[in-house]
Amino acid sequence: MAAEAIISVRGLRNSFGTQVVHDGLDLDVRRGEILGVVGGSGTGKSVLMRSIIGLQTPDRGEVMVFGESTINHDTSESGTIRRRWGVLFQGGALFSTLTVAENVQVPLREFYAGLDDELLDEIAAYKVVMTGLPASAGPKFPSELSGGMRKRAGLARALALDPELLFLDEPTAGLDPIGAAAFDELTRALQRTMGLTVFLITHDLDTLYAICDRVAVIADQRVIAVGTIDELLALDHPWIQSYFNGPRGRAAHHGADEARDMNNVRGDGQAPERAGN
Repeated sequence: MAAEAIISVRGLRNSFGTQVVHDGLDLDVRRGEILGVVGGSGTGKSVLMRSIIGLQTPDRGEVMVFGESTINHDTSESGTIRRRWGVLFQGGALFSTLTVAENVQVPLREFYAGLDDELLDEIAAYKVVMTGLPASAGPKFPSELSGGMRKRAGLARALALDPELLFLDEPTAGLDPIGAAAFDELTRALQRTMGLTVFLITHDLDTLYAICDRVAVIADQRVIAVGTIDELLALDHPWIQSYFNGPRGRAAHHGADEARDMNNVRGDGQAPERAGN
């Protein structure tokens, strides 16, 4: 039996002027999984994420998170749902005039206005260290950090409220291979220790192979298939074959096989899900 879907998207349509980005898009994200979301440029991966968290109002369709609609602005703005998720936007999206610790405190101050400064400082310091940053990063400004450290600082802020659901938009973009691999390992470790469900937008094939339980493919204005990579490879859609069987895809697959051999890890998966006919 499949795990509970804590995100359910049905019949989503998004357009900007005459450009239709999504039309009839359906997707379920299961509790406890890391779901990778892939697609070509312009397929609306970030638009989908923004629609789910209520920052983009779709033309039509239904988006349910934890059983509640995020298209209902009254519900979304009340904070009853938003405090249960964290978001790492592409590039980190940190406030440049705030220190790392102050950035982490932003959602805490928004949702828990009564916390005193000493407790806020303690929570922020813990979240900073939890994401692999040194404690000395807390008093620094984002401009004083490397790109990889800024990503981790953004992740610390996303985790400030101990969320159940984590959204990551291209978290390894701009990182060198070692830094990207380390971020992948951190994501998987946090997912396991905190019981997170992770919605992960990425172009990084190594990330898909290393940590994603399933992958959703966006093409033709909708999610055309969801499954493990091996399951997706069995499908004959030209974009899927080109993406996963190209030179980079083959290299990532080879690297994943080597890693599994070294760590003696066994994985299994569910049958792929196709979009509605």
